[in-house]
Amino acid sequence: MLPEICDALDRAGITTPFAIQEMTLSVALMGTDLIGQARTGTGKTLAFGIPVMQRSVAPSDPAYADLPQGKPQALIVAPTRELALQVSSDLSIASKDMGLRVLTVYGGVGYDTQLDALESGVDIVVGTPGRLIDLANRRALDLSHVHALVLDEADEMLDLGFLPDVERILRMTPETRQTMLFSATMPSAIVSLARIHMRHPMNIRAESSYDTSMVPATAQFIYQAHDLDKPEIIGRILQAEDAEKIIVFTRTKRQSQRIADDLAERGFSASPLHGDMAQVAREKALAKFREDKIRVLVATDVAARGIDVRGVSHVINYTCPEDDKAYVHRIGRTGRAGASGIAITFVDWADLHRWKMINKTLDLPFDEPVETYSTSEHLFHEQGIPPGTKGRIVDPAPVERKPREDRGGDRGGRGGSGGGRGERSGDRPARNRSRSRTRSGDDVEAAPAASTASTAPAADAPPAADGERPAGATRNRRRRRRSSGGGGEQSGTPATA
Repeated sequence: MLPEICDALDRAGITTPFAIQEMTLSVALMGTDLIGQARTGTGKTLAFGIPVMQRSVAPSDPAYADLPQGKPQALIVAPTRELALQVSSDLSIASKDMGLRVLTVYGGVGYDTQLDALESGVDIVVGTPGRLIDLANRRALDLSHVHALVLDEADEMLDLGFLPDVERILRMTPETRQTMLFSATMPSAIVSLARIHMRHPMNIRAESSYDTSMVPATAQFIYQAHDLDKPEIIGRILQAEDAEKIIVFTRTKRQSQRIADDLAERGFSASPLHGDMAQVAREKALAKFREDKIRVLVATDVAARGIDVRGVSHVINYTCPEDDKAYVHRIGRTGRAGASGIAITFVDWADLHRWKMINKTLDLPFDEPVETYSTSEHLFHEQGIPPGTKGRIVDPAPVERKPREDRGGDRGGRGGSGGGRGERSGDRPARNRSRSRTRSGDDVEAAPAASTASTAPAADAPPAADGERPAGATRNRRRRRRSSGGGGEQSGTPATA
């Protein structure tokens, strides 16, 4: 059955001669528990995938009648959705001629399709811990007949807090199963997990303990750069002579979206990839990146495990990684399958201490990052950027400004002819600031003659008696003041002699 797997891989263009595969195949095919440790991008997927498929029975095989019908025979646990999809894709290609049914289960999508596939029967299940437990609690996933269990990128499961879920999954499987654990790094908690749940595992390391855990074909550059200048630097690196596909890793989801939008505004085909995106959108972005429909993928660390795309020439760390493990897995997205790659890391002034710890742990010669700007000559020289290259390939879109309303050009001043503000242009009429005087509800200025006539006494009117007011006369409102000498009242006008 092994030649059928190799033929399927050859037709798909997937090469298999890696050290980790050659060292683990003979051990894994015997059903022995093993711990495989190798650098990222060295073919760990097929190192456990080939033994799993080799020891599984296809429905077309006569021996399948002796097995529980439709129950999973092998289980592969991956920490992220992207890695689960990548592993499932490789296994589906390799088992195409064998007739094995491979199912991928992960969160973020509906249950209906996965439940229907489990009901119809599957042979190999690849999934994330959370969805695997959900399906097992629904009694839709039966793990009691699994003969092989694989923990891929176990250290990442530890970092993401999946270790309790992994232990629950291990307790759902038979004790006689074969357990294989693969990872690039091996923290103490993972070693303790292996001691508890594995039976005399064989530890296989694909390189010497003196070798670094990074791919040697990846050239590394560390630049101390300002945050506002980083998009301009990336735009110029994208126009380097050997630049193909580029993955930019960010620390936060918001940063991933902002940088992708900035690069798109500069004329580059870029797409974000972060946890706030719907699963369908994440799969579309990754598919477009594989199909060369987009050139730049701006991703968070959730995508650092599982992106296995050919043609990634550059990996750019927009911010300094949190630790040495994150750095190893980020730059491992390039220089895969024997190809060469370039890893560029931007270090802010506030992250110098973090980078020095990473540099010391990995024994790298970049203790003092070079201060770099988008106009630095060493940047153009080291990255092969043509002289005079700018960080954008399209002109910025013009900003549309609404015309300001005419506030009225000829305004009357205080002493002008208008006696006030001039008329304003527009549909709104000018405000009328004149006031009208009224008396007893009647407009005084409307009939000045009548008002005058009403206030003056008629010529032929009889004289009024003492104490009486002539008819039609108005009250004489005169201000009276008290004389200084006496107590009598005096009129406001002096008396004539």
